[in-house]
Amino acid sequence: MKAMEQRQGAVSPSALIPLLQEIQARHGYLPEEGLRELAKRLGIPVSRVYGVATFYAQFSLNPRGEHLIRICKGTACHVQGAEAIIDRLKGELGLEHGKPGFDGKVTLEVVRCVGCCSLAPVMMVDGVTYGRLSPQRAVEIVRTLVRNVNSEKAEGA
Repeated sequence: MKAMEQRQGAVSPSALIPLLQEIQARHGYLPEEGLRELAKRLGIPVSRVYGVATFYAQFSLNPRGEHLIRICKGTACHVQGAEAIIDRLKGELGLEHGKPGFDGKVTLEVVRCVGCCSLAPVMMVDGVTYGRLSPQRAVEIVRTLVRNVNSEKAEGA
């Protein structure tokens, strides 16, 4: 909300999405108190702020880990086996949709489409796309991420 604080007078409701992005960049998610304050400053109902925040997949109302794993479950990915990948990540690594795992460092999200249907099934890890995945390959990618997270943690300790 730094952008709002720098401006004098009323803030246009058209600034809603950029301000939501700013709040999420600062906190890693959209805390309830931030959404209520934003609605108040924009002079719009809280329901409108929540409506926008829940419509776009880029926003999260819950804390996320530092590393974000997105599994596409759009039609092409679903048909090509996305559910088996999700089940394997849950079963072997204990990841659950929307809940940070590995000491809060990694979050798994199931999304409707990442726009890479020709590469189905697809997973994105911190914005890097992995396509034509098998469940085993997805687990290997995430295990590598977790090893790197753990080694960073050990080096920083």
